[in-house]
Amino acid sequence: MAFFDIFRKKQQETPVSEEQAQQQQQELNAGLEKTKTGLFTKLARAVAGRSTVDADVLDDLEEVLITSDVGVETTVKIIHRIEERVARDKYMSTSELQRILREEIAALLEQAHGSADHFGLDAREGEPYVVMVVGVNGAGKTTTIGKLAAQLVKAGRKVWIGAADTFRAAAIDQLQVWADRAGATMIHQQMGSDPASVAFDTLTSAKANGADVVLIDTAGRLHNKINLMNELTKIRNVMGKVIPGAPHEVMLVLDGSTGQNAFEQARQFTQATQVTSLAITKLDGTAKGGVVIGISDQFHIPVRYIGIGEGIDQLRIFDRKEFVNALFGDEKN
Repeated sequence: MAFFDIFRKKQQETPVSEEQAQQQQQELNAGLEKTKTGLFTKLARAVAGRSTVDADVLDDLEEVLITSDVGVETTVKIIHRIEERVARDKYMSTSELQRILREEIAALLEQAHGSADHFGLDAREGEPYVVMVVGVNGAGKTTTIGKLAAQLVKAGRKVWIGAADTFRAAAIDQLQVWADRAGATMIHQQMGSDPASVAFDTLTSAKANGADVVLIDTAGRLHNKINLMNELTKIRNVMGKVIPGAPHEVMLVLDGSTGQNAFEQARQFTQATQVTSLAITKLDGTAKGGVVIGISDQFHIPVRYIGIGEGIDQLRIFDRKEFVNALFGDEKN
C-alpha cells in the first residue's frame, strides 16, 4: 500500500469521540444542505397527490435527477433499477421512494469505488510519494493543494510543493501563501518557465531532502486538448526520470458548482492523462452536489476528497456512507 493511501487510511481510522463524529456529520450535512433541499423539494413535488410508483412518477423522478446534475446516463441507470424493483414487487408506494432512491445511489457509489483502498502505484521505500494535481483554472486546484499539504504537515509529514503552473504569476503567488500557511516547502521558477523543469527541480529537491509527499500543481487550460496532453505527458516523463513510477497519483480537481461542466472537464482530462483520483470542491455553495454521484458512476474514478467550506479541515475525505446520510438522513433516524 502506498504512503498516501496509508495516510488516508490512518485518517479514516483515527479514533474520534461520538461528539466529534456527530460534529463531522453535521458539518457535512451543512455543506450539502443546498443539494439536499433542492433534491427533496423536487422529489416532494414529483410525488404530490400520488400513492403508488407508476410510469408517471418515474418520468418525474427522471427529471428530478437530471436537474439535480446526477447526469443523464446515471439517471437512466437509476430509473431502470427502480423499474425492475417495481415490476418485481408489483406494488410500491411513493412513501417508499426515498428509501429506494437512497439504496440505489448507495449501490452505485459502492460499485464505482469498490472496496479497494489503493488507487495509485506503489512508491518505493524511502522515496517521496508524488501526486500530480490537474484541473481547470478556478476549480479550486491551488486551494485543494494547500489544504491537503496542511493536513499532511499536521500529521508530521515533510511536504514539497511544485509550482508547475507557470503561466499565471497569481497562481505561483497564491500557492506560496498556502505553502507558508501549511509549513510546506515550495519550489518555483520564473513565470513562463518550462513546467516540466519545475517538476524536475521539485522532485530532485524532495528526494535529496527526504520528503514524504510531493504535490505538483499544473496549468489548468483546456483550450487545446493536444497541447494539454503533450504538456502533461512531458511533466510525467520528466518526473519518472527522477523518481521511477512517478507520479504515483494524478488527482483531478473539479468544481462541483459547475454541474454538467464538471462532467466535460472530467472527460477532457481523462482523455489527456491517466487520472487516478478526484477531488470535488465547492459543494457547500451549490445545489449541484449530484455531480458526485454521476461522475463516480460514469468515470469509475474514486473520489478521494470533497470540499465543503473554506476552512483547511473542510477538505474532507470522501466517505460514501456519510455522503448518502447527508443527502437522505441517517439510516438510524
